[in-house]
Amino acid sequence: MDIKKIAVVGGGTMGNGIAHVFAMKGFEVYLTEMTEELFKKAFNTISGNLDRQIKKQVITEDEKNKILSNITKVISIQNIPSDVQLVIEAIYENKEAKLNIFKQLEKQLNPDCIFASNTSSISITELSSVCRPDKFIGMHFMNPVPVMKLVEIIRGYSTSDETYEIIKGLTQKLDKEPVEVFDYPGFISNRILMPMINEAIFALMEGVASKEAIDSVMKLGMAHPMGPLTLADFIGLDVCLAIMDVLYNGYNDSKYRPCPLLKKMVAANKLGRKTGEGFYKY
Repeated sequence: MDIKKIAVVGGGTMGNGIAHVFAMKGFEVYLTEMTEELFKKAFNTISGNLDRQIKKQVITEDEKNKILSNITKVISIQNIPSDVQLVIEAIYENKEAKLNIFKQLEKQLNPDCIFASNTSSISITELSSVCRPDKFIGMHFMNPVPVMKLVEIIRGYSTSDETYEIIKGLTQKLDKEPVEVFDYPGFISNRILMPMINEAIFALMEGVASKEAIDSVMKLGMAHPMGPLTLADFIGLDVCLAIMDVLYNGYNDSKYRPCPLLKKMVAANKLGRKTGEGFYKY
C-alpha cells in the first residue's frame, strides 16, 4: 500500500508534531480536533515550529507555506474522509476515550485503512479489540516529534506482518528510526524510563537529596540531557502517573507502584510545565 492520505486525531503536543513531520514529507494530512479553537491552537504551534526551522535554515518561507498547505482542518472524527489510508490516534492517555474513537472510525473508514495509536503505554491488543486487529498497530513517537528520531512500532497480538512492514517503511520515509516492540505494558521506552523517574521522585520524597542534586547526578554522571525530575515536568506529571498505573496494573508487581509524592502532586494539579509548576516553577 502506498500511503498518501493520513488522518491525525488530536492536535496536542504529540498530534501536532506528528502532523508536522508528515506534512513536511508531502503527505496529505487531515488534522482532526474537537473544536475550531483547538485546531487553531495546533495549527499555530506547527506554524511556530516551522518558523524556528526557517531561522535554523532547515527550510525556506516558501517551503513552510507548502508544508502548511498539506494540512487540512477536520472538526470532529465523524468528518474524517472515508478514503484516508492511515489514521493515527494521538489523544490523551485514556483507554476508554481511545476505544470510543476506534469504534467510531471502524464504522466510517474504508476497510483497508490502517489504524495506529500513539499511546505511550496502553495495550495495542486491547485497543484493537473494537476494530480491525490485523490492521492495528502502535506508532509511539517521541517528544518533540520533529526532532526525535525514534518511533516504537508496537505489534498487537493480531497485527499482520503486512501491516508491520507498511508502517515500518512509512516511518523510514519520515527519516525516523523504527524499532519493533511487542505488546507488553509500557513497551520498552516507558517500561525503563518511567520507573527511573518514579525512583527519582521516591529519592526526593525520602530526603536523599534535593531535586537539583538528583537531576545533576543524572546529567553529569549519566550524561542524560536533562534530569529525571526536569523530564517529568516536561512530560507532565499526570502522564507519568498514568503510565506508572498501567505498569503497576499490567504486571501486578510492587516495583511499579507510583510514588505517593507523584500522586499527591497530580492531585494538587502541579503537573509541570503545562500548569506552570511541578518539581520546578516555570
